[in-house]
Amino acid sequence: MAGIGDMVEGMSDNQNDTQMTVERTIQAPTSAVFDVLSNPQRHVQLDGSGFVQSDAGSNRIQQVGDVFTMNMSGPHMGGDYQTDNHVTGYSPNQLLAWQTAPAGQEPPGWQWVWELEADGSEATTVRHTYDWTNVTDQDLLSKISFPLVSQAQLEDTMTNLDQAVTGS
Repeated sequence: MAGIGDMVEGMSDNQNDTQMTVERTIQAPTSAVFDVLSNPQRHVQLDGSGFVQSDAGSNRIQQVGDVFTMNMSGPHMGGDYQTDNHVTGYSPNQLLAWQTAPAGQEPPGWQWVWELEADGSEATTVRHTYDWTNVTDQDLLSKISFPLVSQAQLEDTMTNLDQAVTGS
């Protein structure tokens, strides 16, 4: 799937301590996986971190530039809060990416990237990357200890996606 990263604004090819990736093959076509990922109402079902509480009435993701808002909760933000998620990568059945920001603010630099690659007609290799390479605000870095989401929580998200898509 070379070149997909080039389609995401601001995505770095840097594989170091500022990003992590999990990968899994899901026994479903790319269109079924993309259908779940592009629907913010399904994200609470997918979230392995426990931070996502609900969608705040967002529409299905349809293009770069879309923004969807999520209701969140976590001690790192002192309890309940909202995020605006700015879509930075979109290619049907191949790519979804967004940068997250506290509601009403510009994204401070971290993003979530979902890459899908057909593995035959009935399976999809899914790659999920959490990338905080572009977080440079020292004040923010002193308040939030990256990564805020662990490798295990990303794996849990992937398991949740598999279950949401396949029903098993």
